Amino acid sequence: RTSVFAFFKSVRLRRMAAKASGKDSDNVRVAVRCRPINETELRQGHTVVVRADEVHGTIRISKLQSRYDDEVKTFTFDTVFGPDSKQVDIYNATARPIVDFVIEGYNGTVFAYGQTGTGKTFTMEGNRSVPELAGIIPNSFAHIFGHIAKSEEDTTFLVRCSYLEIYNEEVRDLLDRDHTTKKEVKERPDVGVYVKDLKSFVVKNTDEMDKLMTIGNKNRVVGRTNMNEHSSRSHAIYTITLECSALGVDKQQHLRMGKLHLVDLAGSERQSKTGSTGERLLEATKINLSLSTLGNVISALVDGKRTHIPYRNSKLTRLLQDSLGGNSKTVMIANIGPADYNYDETISTLWYANRAKNIKNKARINEDPKDAMLREYQKEIELLRKQLDDDVESSEEWESEEEIVMDADGKETKCRRKKRRGSMTPKKMMALQQQLSDERKRLEDRRDMAEAERQEVEDEIKRREEELNKAQHEHDELERKMTSLQSRLIVGGVDLLEKAKEQERLLEESARELAQRQQHQDKLQRQLEEKAAERLDIEEKYVNLQEEAAGKTRKIKKVWSMLQATKRELEDLRTEYQRETEGGLENIRELTRDIKLQSLAIDSFVPAEYQVCTVGCSIDLCIVQVS
Repeated sequence: RTSVFAFFKSVRLRRMAAKASGKDSDNVRVAVRCRPINETELRQGHTVVVRADEVHGTIRISKLQSRYDDEVKTFTFDTVFGPDSKQVDIYNATARPIVDFVIEGYNGTVFAYGQTGTGKTFTMEGNRSVPELAGIIPNSFAHIFGHIAKSEEDTTFLVRCSYLEIYNEEVRDLLDRDHTTKKEVKERPDVGVYVKDLKSFVVKNTDEMDKLMTIGNKNRVVGRTNMNEHSSRSHAIYTITLECSALGVDKQQHLRMGKLHLVDLAGSERQSKTGSTGERLLEATKINLSLSTLGNVISALVDGKRTHIPYRNSKLTRLLQDSLGGNSKTVMIANIGPADYNYDETISTLWYANRAKNIKNKARINEDPKDAMLREYQKEIELLRKQLDDDVESSEEWESEEEIVMDADGKETKCRRKKRRGSMTPKKMMALQQQLSDERKRLEDRRDMAEAERQEVEDEIKRREEELNKAQHEHDELERKMTSLQSRLIVGGVDLLEKAKEQERLLEESARELAQRQQHQDKLQRQLEEKAAERLDIEEKYVNLQEEAAGKTRKIKKVWSMLQATKRELEDLRTEYQRETEGGLENIRELTRDIKLQSLAIDSFVPAEYQVCTVGCSIDLCIVQVS
């Protein structure tokens, strides 16, 4: 009996450890969200085959018309959300711990994965105009600035945002005026993987972050398919960089920098269901290819025998390299649909998410990072203050990377630190002003001065006055620059926006309610496990051989059912592999037909000599670009 109780206690402790978001737990946490069945599915006569048990954290899915009458597959995850789940509850249970870690200086990633039309974009973005329906991204805005408003006054923050998409394996900057320009993915030992020339905007409140997201969403590629009216045709990554400078116990300023990657993946899709043709089919092929590479990376990370992880096989996995097995706290939200006609896709998503649970990351706090801009801002402000207040003339040169700042009117301003030359100090300007005033007064008092000499003195006074005005202009320009730099930094304890306060209040109330429900669920879970342990203990006591034989028979049947379930799972994996292979071949056949059609059109309307010339010019252009 003691061993039975110990077994159930260990199971309960493992579940609690999996649900916890402690600093020592760096495994990728996985949550599953099942959307409600929609009106179209009801009209077509589809039924619900997915059951979400939020108390036990399990997803049960059954297959209609199966040759196994009692075939029900059960998957266990860190957190499970049913069709009636609220946006704020999902944020507090999944993304809120990640944002807290980012505030402490860790890197964090939250990404949504699933079949097209399962609610990934709604989970990540939601309806930003309604606080109760806001998704993870806008809620993270309110969370970050709510924390800043509650911080100590001796803490300084710098918040930057960037927004990119991966469309047809090309990285694009959604905040660039020319958002269709292809960006390069680079890597440096001190920084890691980054996108070259990606614009980063300094923001000071949630409204500015929301405005950047609106601009990026307008530039993002979306399209219509048979399964989704507004289907995302690209993977989008919204990155928030939070730098914090605080006074430590040693009375020195310590800098931490955390990066939060909020990823909305495009949905996996089958051409037979979406009806994609032409450009949409090419997009679907690229999407499925990148998601397949992501699956291969997850499988390689879970399989401890592999030494090579294929991060470089896709732009998506390259950019998420730190998030999967690297320096990051990561949460994956798998979105699924409840209808029976999506059974195969739902099973595939659940197997995908089940593998991701075993990925182990190695997150660490980013202290005094080399690419932090907050320290450069502070140094430059100090230099400007010395030039304005001290009797020291500075001719020091300092530089930093280009920054894009957006004002209240949405106008972009480029800022880059440049070389500063020596300028006249305020004390010297005051002394020169007084000296010029005295000289002009003496000039007026001397009536006997020759006209030529008087003109010479007046010219000299005018020249010096011009120098004084120029120095005063430089002084005003220094003050303007220092004010501009200071305005980009956010001091802790400042009340920013009422809108952010309201959203943060809603999140905190939901977090308290969620904690109370979790305590109640843990209590019920303990009672169920204790009763189950007592029942097993009673069943182990046999009166005679017949009862013992019956008990052993029940155990054999249970083991046999487990064996059959394992065989069915193996069959499902083989079926899934075959289905993916057939889908890839179907895409290849469709693309081959498109190529043949285009070739036929070219052969019919373009003379052969021009075709050779066009092909030769294209090859030469490719060689030039490669060189």
